[in-house]
Amino acid sequence: MTTQTVIITGGATGLGYAIAKVFLHNQANVILNGRTFSKLETAARKLDQPDRIYLVAGDITDPAFAPKLVDEAVSRFGRVNVLINNAGIFAVKPFTEYGIGELDQYLNYVRGTFALTQEVVKQMRGQGDGGAIINIGTILTFHASQSIPASAPIMAKAAITAMAKNLSFDLAEDRIRINTIAPGIVPTPLHGELTQETLDYLDRQHPLGRVGTPKDIADAVLYLANASWVTGVILPVDGGIAAGGDGFNNRKQAA
Repeated sequence: MTTQTVIITGGATGLGYAIAKVFLHNQANVILNGRTFSKLETAARKLDQPDRIYLVAGDITDPAFAPKLVDEAVSRFGRVNVLINNAGIFAVKPFTEYGIGELDQYLNYVRGTFALTQEVVKQMRGQGDGGAIINIGTILTFHASQSIPASAPIMAKAAITAMAKNLSFDLAEDRIRINTIAPGIVPTPLHGELTQETLDYLDRQHPLGRVGTPKDIADAVLYLANASWVTGVILPVDGGIAAGGDGFNNRKQAA
């Protein structure tokens, strides 16, 4: 079996780091991308697989960076088999408090994801043996929460999710599969430091009684990377939120 080469954006911390760890455990080569090289170096030291990790610092919100990232991956490992579109930002605030400039910041991630996906598709088509693209979305796209107002980042995630749905047909002939994972609440450095009171509250929002972990998401990514008869899927990895018609807030509160 050919060793997979995987590009992970936003790979220095949080979900990206956990995804890298799972793929390395399964003998893949990993291209870690993030904006800050020093953070990537820290992640690589902890992952401790120097022969199978390659670091490419750069901002994926710049569409001009996409060809460079793919070229670096191919130069180091010869091919690209899997792309994980993970990089993003997230801030919770009331709808009327988002500025247009902030919205542009979120939409820049849509543009960057679009450009990088295009470059990876070109590479995979040239290789001729298919591939897998996995977007990290959010369950908030489909199940809103009154306690988590985040209209601007959710707009961006919804755009990427819709792109994947459309591309699943467009790319099927090339055996390139594209799917989206819709996580529930998974505390990561992206969300800052959360108090125990907040964590207890968030636990109760999930029918399974706890927030997610980065490994919960990473395991699902690994599955989709290797599920050769799955494409166009939005996979909730959310502690059961999507199973209830009311989404969030449908778990009984503690007495």
